[in-house]
Amino acid sequence: MAEIMSLKEAVAAFVKDGATVAMEGFTHLIPHAAAHEVIRQGRRDLTLVRMTPDIIYDQLIGMGCAAKLIFSWGGNPGVGSLHRLRDAVENGWPGKLEIVEHAHAAMANAYEAGAAGLPLAVFRGYLGTDHETVNPDIKRIECPFTGEVLACVPSIRPDVAVIHAQQADKRGNVLLWGITGVQKEAVLAAKNAIVTVEEVVEEIDAAMNATILPRWTVSAVCVVPRGAHPSYAHGYYKRHNAFYKRWDEIARDRDSFREWMDRYVMSAELFDDTWSKLKADGYV
Repeated sequence: MAEIMSLKEAVAAFVKDGATVAMEGFTHLIPHAAAHEVIRQGRRDLTLVRMTPDIIYDQLIGMGCAAKLIFSWGGNPGVGSLHRLRDAVENGWPGKLEIVEHAHAAMANAYEAGAAGLPLAVFRGYLGTDHETVNPDIKRIECPFTGEVLACVPSIRPDVAVIHAQQADKRGNVLLWGITGVQKEAVLAAKNAIVTVEEVVEEIDAAMNATILPRWTVSAVCVVPRGAHPSYAHGYYKRHNAFYKRWDEIARDRDSFREWMDRYVMSAELFDDTWSKLKADGYV
């Protein structure tokens, strides 16, 4: 049952060393503030899961939080590579990173299977590809009714899912709208879920077909305005495209990366402190 608490308290309570953590958000509502808190608290040996790992996973990997990455595409959207991810895979810096690569369809189906409490996802896919040569988790099964050969992968059932949303009410029910990706499925598949929100409101005024996560699906709700920056929160602020471009230069070099992280993340008590420093230095 959802409890409204600080982000620092939520990460301390639910994100443990060695945990499997899914931080989802597709171009939109990406939980940057939560990732920063995980980094500040020095979590290690995490298995990170995300359909499209981008800047927050570049930061988590570069700061030594991750031992394994399960994903279906990785990059700085619209810009290029994730340099800290590449450095970890190619050179083992700051530590060795195991990678498990899937297709988008496999990841989406695996989350849905996890949300349904199933051990595996079955779907049409991977025919004509060589994914199976690099990922032993991809198997083939025969449908007992039609004889059709289908792909299957293990379901995704994280220890904790972390997402950002626009609103929650005082009881902990969560509302998000716009491009929602697999946030709902990730929360339903996880043992625990942390949701950062732009604001807490008295009552949720939900439009038809809005995505609502009832309070019993969520462990913690944390009020963190601008908590998705530099991604966008539909109805609250736009995507900060210039930051994604600047990140490419920052992350290319190990020293410049660590200097940036030390100034804007490690020395910031709260995401508000990060935001204030970014504004003062002309990032926003």
